[in-house]
Amino acid sequence: MNGIMATVVRSIFIIMGLFLITKLLGKKQLSKLSFFEYIVGITVGDIAGTLSMDPELSLRDGLTAFLIWAFVPLVISLLSLKSKAFRDFVEGKPTTFIEKGKILEDNLKKEKYSADELMEQLRKKDIFRVADVEFASLDSNGELNIILKRAKQPLTAGELFNNLPEAGVPHAVIMDGTVYYDALKNAGVNWKWLKEELAKRHLTAEQVFFAQIDEQGQIKLDLFNDLLEIPEMNKDGHLLILMKKIQGELEWNSLTAEEPALKAAYKEYSSRMQNLIKKTKPYFSLDSE
Repeated sequence: MNGIMATVVRSIFIIMGLFLITKLLGKKQLSKLSFFEYIVGITVGDIAGTLSMDPELSLRDGLTAFLIWAFVPLVISLLSLKSKAFRDFVEGKPTTFIEKGKILEDNLKKEKYSADELMEQLRKKDIFRVADVEFASLDSNGELNIILKRAKQPLTAGELFNNLPEAGVPHAVIMDGTVYYDALKNAGVNWKWLKEELAKRHLTAEQVFFAQIDEQGQIKLDLFNDLLEIPEMNKDGHLLILMKKIQGELEWNSLTAEEPALKAAYKEYSSRMQNLIKKTKPYFSLDSE
C-alpha cells in the first residue's frame, strides 16, 4: 500500500509540474513546434513517466533534471523573442523549394527532401503541377507553405466588388442551456430580446444546447432534442429582429459613451429607432410578433 501511495503522490506532483511548465511554454500547437522543442517535449515526458513509475529513482534528482529540461527551452524562447539572429540559429530559416515554377534541387538535397516527397506535399494542397507554383518554402516546423501563380489563384469577392462590408464575428449566447450575458452584450442585444426570440419559437433557454447570433442579427439554434423541429422565421420577422438589434446597440452605446454629446446623440437615435419600430410593427406579419 505504501508503494502505491508513493506512486500516486509522485504522479500527482509530476502532473502538476507538467501543467505548470506547459502554461509557461505557451500555446504552440504540435505542428508549430521547432525540432528542438519537439525533442525537449519527448524527453520531459519520458522523465516524468520514469519518475512516476520507478520508486527507486531519487525524486530530488529526477525533479532537478525535469526542471532543467523544462526551463532551458523557456529561456531559449525568451532569447529568441529578443534576437532574430539567435532565433535563426536555434530554429533555423525557411528553405525555398520552388521559385517561379522551378524546383531548387540544391535546397531539396540540403533538407534531405526527395522530389517524390515534394510532390506528395503539393498534392496534399491540391496542387498537381509544379509550374503552377510561384513560391514554396519549407518552414522550420516542417510545414510546406505555397503561393500559387496569380493566374492560378482562386477568384475572391474583393477582386469583384469594392467596399465590401467586413464579416462580423458570431456570438455564442447559449451553451448547454446556459445563457451567456457577456456574449449577448457583445452581440448588441439583451436577455429580454433573446427571451422573446425563444418564445416566438415556443422554446426556453433550457431546451437549447447551442445558440449563436451572427453579424446580421439572426439567431441559429441547436436543441438538446434533435427530433424537435424549430419553426422557421419569415423575412418580416428577420427585419424586425434586425431593427431591434440596431436599437439595442444604439441604447448600449448611449450608456457606455464617455463624451456627453456622443451619449446624447446615441440616446436620440435609439429613441428614434424605438419609435420607428412601434410605427412599423403593425405592418409585420403576426408570426413576427
